[in-house]
Amino acid sequence: MIKKAVFPGSFDPITLGHENIIRRALSIFDEIIIAVGQNIEKKSQFSLEDRVKWIKQTFADSPQITVDFYTGLTVDYCRKVGATFILRGLRTSADFEFERTVGQVNKRLYNSVETVFLLSFPEYTSINSSIVRDVYRNGGDVSIFIPKGIVLP
Repeated sequence: MIKKAVFPGSFDPITLGHENIIRRALSIFDEIIIAVGQNIEKKSQFSLEDRVKWIKQTFADSPQITVDFYTGLTVDYCRKVGATFILRGLRTSADFEFERTVGQVNKRLYNSVETVFLLSFPEYTSINSSIVRDVYRNGGDVSIFIPKGIVLP
């Protein structure tokens, strides 16, 4: 049986922390779908097209990674694509508390799915997309927080 995981997120934009979690998960899963969630209640800084393009560019060297987008519940997307794992990264204890709750709800909604957590490396703990967007909006250099080769508009 193929071990297929979905790594959901807004990736607005993708960060080095995201990249690190996904690359490390390649030794655990046969296939990883990076699923860009479209939350109609959340205004994104960057277009869906740009976010998908940046993720594909980042993982162009990894054929077991695909990129997609979805709306609605992550567990419904997992059912649709036949994934039985949800991959999540944890930076802090606050992340754990939030992700544990979401993972437990997901398990209730779709019993066949398991949530797998990987701990962030210490050097990526302070990096998140919100901080990257704030630095970007204020003219700061975000290249130290995002994967190599990505140039924000």
